[in-house]
Amino acid sequence: MKTRSRTIKAIVSTLSICAVIWATCIGTGCVSGRVSPGNESAGAEAAALRDKWGIEITSLRMSGHGRLIDFRYRVLDPEKAAVMGDRKVSPSMIEQATGTKLVIPNTPKLGPLRQSAMRLEKGKVYFMLFANSGRLVKSGSQVTIVIGDFKVRDLTVE
Repeated sequence: MKTRSRTIKAIVSTLSICAVIWATCIGTGCVSGRVSPGNESAGAEAAALRDKWGIEITSLRMSGHGRLIDFRYRVLDPEKAAVMGDRKVSPSMIEQATGTKLVIPNTPKLGPLRQSAMRLEKGKVYFMLFANSGRLVKSGSQVTIVIGDFKVRDLTVE
């Protein structure tokens, strides 16, 4: 009985620490940021994403020592952005120079490393983590993200 109680306390303690770290990162901006436009057409592309898909890309960064690519987006119009949270759709990222296709890992305990929802919430930032096995995609790489009918090209990984 004491062993089980200690195990539960250890799990609760670990989850509490993870929650504090996550909240700290959100507050300091280490898990969110803006994708800075690299040219004049970036503004037009951002407007097209808002108008057609109801989202704003907030960041595309290396994570997990280069083993993951963290894609984050803010929902501006939940109806237009519905495909982004659809659990039936499998997102992919394609590195443009080599054609390498990255997918979202699906772990036995956590499931897919992405947020999905029956109904996305306006103003909320959602994430997808793409597996970068072999670290083929590097900072500065140009990628295309495909999620069902949604496709956005020429994104630069930070």
